[in-house]
Parts: sequence; structure tokens; C-alpha cells
Amino acid sequence: MGNSINDRIKRLSDELNDKIIAHRRKIHTFAELGGKEYKTHDYIAAELDRLGVTYENVGETGLFGTLDSGRPGPHIVLRADIDALPVSENPNNLKGERVCISEQPNTAHACGHDAHAAMLLGSIELLLQLKDELSGVLYFLFEPGEENGYGFPFVQELFSRLHIDTIWGLHVYAPLKSGKLSVTAGPRMAGGVFINITVHGKGGHASRQDLTINPVFVAAQIVSALPGVLIHQLNAEKTVTFGIAQIHGGEVGNVIPNEAHIVGTMRFFEREEGEKALEILRKTAEHTAAIYGAEIEYGERSDMLGIPLVNDAECSAIAESGLCGMLPEGTLVESGRWFASESMSFYLSRIPGVFAFLGINSPEKGTGAEHHNEYFDVDEDVLRTGVAATAGYVFSYIRNYADKEAQSNE
Repeated sequence: MGNSINDRIKRLSDELNDKIIAHRRKIHTFAELGGKEYKTHDYIAAELDRLGVTYENVGETGLFGTLDSGRPGPHIVLRADIDALPVSENPNNLKGERVCISEQPNTAHACGHDAHAAMLLGSIELLLQLKDELSGVLYFLFEPGEENGYGFPFVQELFSRLHIDTIWGLHVYAPLKSGKLSVTAGPRMAGGVFINITVHGKGGHASRQDLTINPVFVAAQIVSALPGVLIHQLNAEKTVTFGIAQIHGGEVGNVIPNEAHIVGTMRFFEREEGEKALEILRKTAEHTAAIYGAEIEYGERSDMLGIPLVNDAECSAIAESGLCGMLPEGTLVESGRWFASESMSFYLSRIPGVFAFLGINSPEKGTGAEHHNEYFDVDEDVLRTGVAATAGYVFSYIRNYADKEAQSNE
């Protein structure tokens, strides 16, 4: 393999560039929410059929393809997510008119999953052209419902049936300069606690609070108390963020309602500290409510939303060594940690692998808006880099696997 493979990967990724961009634009127009990616599924399925890749469904809308080289070697999963968000897309990005726009009302690929799916399709086509150089088995996961958790149980069940040596994925990343790639080891994305609390009180006329148990006031007391409690009980050297996105109770100014709702999240990079924060949250909510005679109910998903995403040190080193000689000098960089959460965190907690960040921040093209934002857009010129990096990791891992096998047989 070696340099000849690197040269062929670079050439093929360039040759496939227009097709990769076309994939991204088509999937972008579909923009379907998690568990409802029917058009996206059919489009990907048609491409896999065209390429002769066998696959099975993951839930109703995900896909899992298999490419068996017929030669002994590692079992490698390449993963992309495919769902969109309930966001109304602005016709413009930060610079001007965007090149394509969602055709679905109030739904848009405002996080870049369209790009992820397109790059995985491009990677499959590239790797098929290098099939004679492969060993082991490649799996291609198009995960549905990453944003809302729909696909996670199906993927977990699927992985429980398989032997997998490593998993690779990448995420376009708005804060990082276009074309830069980070495969940094260690914690990369945050775990999360989802806060969904209902305070049950006793409604009545706003003029006589003494005859009520005001859940709005209790909710406000809980939210006000929590920052101080967290600061004084959590390790100051281990970051846990606390973000309340919604407090809602009542409809009019002179009626105290029976209940109020608190919704938000906490994020962390060490699981133990996140679990401690969740315990503090619950104790504070319950004790504060009890003081006022109110009661607490935890709503759907009011628990650990996710665990920190941690890149395996050895796999990150394999990625860096394989990509350093293939990608242009200066492409590989260190990047900061991302406070968003990802289902890949669970897969990486069981399977060693890498989740790479691919920069898309280009002021000239207007592609620097934050994720989950109406102005979010992707710099399509970097997609070929993602495809080359994916193929590069595959061959780098195969080489490392073969070297280990040879050493164990000596």
C-alpha cells in the first residue's frame, strides 16, 4: 500500500468531488426529521444498489451496508448521521444566497448531516475502486435520528451482534477553518443531562398566594438556587455547564397555575462529574419544592442525555500517521472541545475509534454560522477532504492491524 494508495485516494476523491457535492445538495433538499428520513433512505438505498453494496435497514429509515474484501483483516465501521432539524432555513447564509435550500417547511439540515451522508457515499464509491487493496470487512452505517435519539437503540442492537475492531466518523465543524481536520485524542464532545421538570403546585387567584402553592415561584427558586449549589459542590477543575432554555407556567396575569415546567441541559466532559451534577439537580429541585409544599415530576428523557465523546488515543495516532502524509501540510490541527453531545459517544465508549472534526468556516463563502442556526451552511469544497480522510483512516488502520498480526505470529 503506502504512498501509491495515498496518491490514488487523493486522485479518486478529486474525481468524485462533483458527485459528492451533488449527493449533499440532493439530501439537503429532503431535510427530514429523525425516524422520518424516508426520502433520504430511498436515495441512499438507490446509491448502494447502484454500487452493488448489500445492506439492511436500521429502524425504518437508517441503513447498514457491508463490504467484505474476502481477505482476513479488521472489521471497520464508517458512520454518518442523516437526520435534519426542526429549523426554518434562511435563504441566505452569512455572506449571501446559499447554493441549495431545504424544500421542507420548518425543517433543515442545520447541523451538516447532509454533508456527512454525502461524504460516506463518496467514501464507499472510492473504497470500492480500491477493493483489491482492502482486507477485512467494512461496514457503512447511515444512522437515523441522531438528534432525537430515534436511531440509537437500533444501532446498539446491531452492534451487539457484530465483531467490530474500530469505528470512524466525522462531523463538519463551524468554528474550525475550512479544510482543517482534527483527529485529536481524548474528550472531544460533551456528555449531557437533559432537564425536564414539572413542578406541581396548587392554583388559585394571584391576589391570594397564601391560598395557593405557586409552581411558577417554586420553579424560579429552583433555577435561581442551582448555579450556586453546583458551584459549591462540583469540582472547579471539571467543567459542567448549566443552561435553562425554558420556564413556563400559566397563561394570564391573575391566575396562578397548577404546574410549571423547567427545561434545559447541563454539559460535561467527565461522566462521573455529570452524574454528580444530575444528583445535585434532583436533590435541589426536590428539596426546594418540599419547602413550599410542591411536588416534582421528571418528564420524558429527564436523565443522562449522553456521555462524553472520547477519541481512542491509539486510533487517533493511527489516523494522524496515516493522514499526515496524504493530506496537504497543515491540514491536521488540534481543535478545542465541542460542548454539543453526540450518539457516537456511546459507540466510542465500547469500540475504539475516532470522531474527526472537519472545518467548514469560510468567511468568503459565508459558512461560519453556528450549528442549529438558520444561517448554518456547509463549505462544499471541503467534502473531498472528508472522503479522503475516511479512506485514509481505513488503510492506515489496515496497515496497523496487519503489523500487529505479523508481530504476534513471530
